[in-house]
Amino acid sequence: MSTPPIAARKPHSATHHAIVREDPYHWLRAVNWQEVMQEPAALDDEIRGYLDAENSYFEAHFGKPTEALQETIYREIRGRIKEDDSGIASPDGPWAYNSRMLEGKQYPQIVRTPRDGGAETVLLDCNVEAGEGYFGFAGAEHDRSHRYLAWAADRAGSEYYDIVIRDLDTGIDSDEVIIETAGSYVWTNDSSAIYYTEYDDNHRPFRVKLHVIGTSQDDDATIFEERDPGFFVGVGRTLSDKFIVIDAHDHQTSECWLIDAETGGAPRLVAPRLTDREYDIEERDGVLYIRTNAEGAEDFKVVTAPVSTPGAEHWSDLVPHRQGVLILDTIVIKNHLLRLERHEGLPRIVVRDLRSNAEQTVNFDEEAYSLGMSVGYEFDTAVFRLTYSSPTTPSRTYDLDLDTGTRTLLKEQEVPSGHNPADYVTRRLFATAPDGEQVPVTVLYRQGMALDGTAPALLYGYGAYGMSMPAAFSISALSLVDRGFIHATAHIRGGMEKGYRWYVQGRREHKTNTFTDFIAAAEMLITDGFTAKGKIVAQGGSAGGMLMGAIANLRPDLWAGIVAQVPFVDVLNTMLDETLPLTPPEWPEWGNPLSSAEDYARIAAYAPYEQVAAQDYPPIFALAGLTDPRVTYWEPAKWIARLRATRTGDAPLYLRTNMGAGHGGASGRFDRLKETAMCFAFALQAVGRA
Repeated sequence: MSTPPIAARKPHSATHHAIVREDPYHWLRAVNWQEVMQEPAALDDEIRGYLDAENSYFEAHFGKPTEALQETIYREIRGRIKEDDSGIASPDGPWAYNSRMLEGKQYPQIVRTPRDGGAETVLLDCNVEAGEGYFGFAGAEHDRSHRYLAWAADRAGSEYYDIVIRDLDTGIDSDEVIIETAGSYVWTNDSSAIYYTEYDDNHRPFRVKLHVIGTSQDDDATIFEERDPGFFVGVGRTLSDKFIVIDAHDHQTSECWLIDAETGGAPRLVAPRLTDREYDIEERDGVLYIRTNAEGAEDFKVVTAPVSTPGAEHWSDLVPHRQGVLILDTIVIKNHLLRLERHEGLPRIVVRDLRSNAEQTVNFDEEAYSLGMSVGYEFDTAVFRLTYSSPTTPSRTYDLDLDTGTRTLLKEQEVPSGHNPADYVTRRLFATAPDGEQVPVTVLYRQGMALDGTAPALLYGYGAYGMSMPAAFSISALSLVDRGFIHATAHIRGGMEKGYRWYVQGRREHKTNTFTDFIAAAEMLITDGFTAKGKIVAQGGSAGGMLMGAIANLRPDLWAGIVAQVPFVDVLNTMLDETLPLTPPEWPEWGNPLSSAEDYARIAAYAPYEQVAAQDYPPIFALAGLTDPRVTYWEPAKWIARLRATRTGDAPLYLRTNMGAGHGGASGRFDRLKETAMCFAFALQAVGRA
């Protein structure tokens, strides 16, 4: 194709708060989108024709011309992966469970060995189960008897998961499949049944059901049903195995219910939902340990309450709130409380001995790093696992014995093609936002690079839902850094890198701080000599893709190119469409333009699709997934169509829709690397280094 596809313009208008808006590309939203999520072949022929034409244009003008470069980058990244790699076994009773990857294979195997040593058994080989199409593996969970394995998979990318039950004595799957679940499930303690979540007609997890093994799914009892479409429902269990936990939540409010894991019965409410109050729970010896932001604990605190009287009126502070010390996660084991915290932008783990209340802190000395913790399956243990990495340091996993103080290095990430951390520099810098806030920016570059403004840069950002971007090791980023790029991550408002306040200042009425923080990060990189105007490629996905659309409108002159992966760019129309899966649950994040004229005006003023203007735009590469229930395919499709029709320049605009995948893109680990290589080839081409 010598010229890009031009989308037809069809009359469509909508009126809200006495404001009429025209949307000539509304027709790209399939009327039967729910059916398309599960059956892509049901897509309207005209819409499919347009998406196919965009894919053909992309392939002709970018895919084929950069094919060799993409393959080179793909081979480089793949060469940094130890393909025949195993995880670290987690003991549970008489067995130790693990996952491993095989050389040349896309998906994991689930395996186990006797705890005291012996032959390994492959319980599930996802490479066999995947077949040729999309395979979204939602994990596997063994029962307490170690006789059965429940595993779940999505075969369309639409996030409908079928749960399969395997007899581990025979290795044979039952014909009894729990179909079209929401992917959250847990065994009962006696292995007789499985609690699972189910979607409503708008693809929202709203109900918990109980499937008794050996009965029809049609007979499954409803255990819990959420009436508010703004709340999603999940099911899990406490590490102590005493309780099944049902949680209902949106982005700022949560509510938990308990079911006795031994006796079953009706769920029992812990504390009723209270707007903007969040809490999650663990249990030990008849006491609930609750991480919460109740009573103004903006950065969270830990309280306790008796299981018998769990309501908020009985909550007692165990770890008081400390402004600026964000408690991200807690784990309770037999004698210890583990807290993952972030203080002054860096993570740390604090361990409290619940017998003496003595505490110890685990942290590291690099300028920027990531840290995680886990304890596997067992509650009665004094050992926990921590994982550490930085942009220069590959991941290291340790076991820390809290009784002896012994720290054991279990595994260090291998880079088969070679990696010397001394060849790279990690920096934690700060950009000054327009309102004076200091925005952290993590930077990675080659040792000895001249910081004279000649280097290109890739600047990554997200900035939503309180999700923080870790300063972690990336085997992919090295392919740009080794080609002379500065690789930078802007820890902008909307995340929680600097506490819960950082999140609040990047949502709803403060959303534009996210965009101006990102622009400030780019300008700091320019001012400090890391790069220059017009040499920065911006990258973000999902809500970070919305960021990409906003900064393209606000400062198109700054960027050499923009990579927008499954970009949430049609914010206003999506937040007006209450039939879409995520819309009601996300009103607390963005605002509700259906009920509030103020929210409507605010979102319209920054929504990337609405604000496309007659100006020159940089090259843009947008990626979409046809079966994506989170950011529907028509958002990037409409955005690119409007950009083509409105802009004044002629920089390339590419839309690539994966016609057999959803929000996460390709499902196989190597296929995902090919998409990364494609994005990096675009970045290199954008700065003239392809």
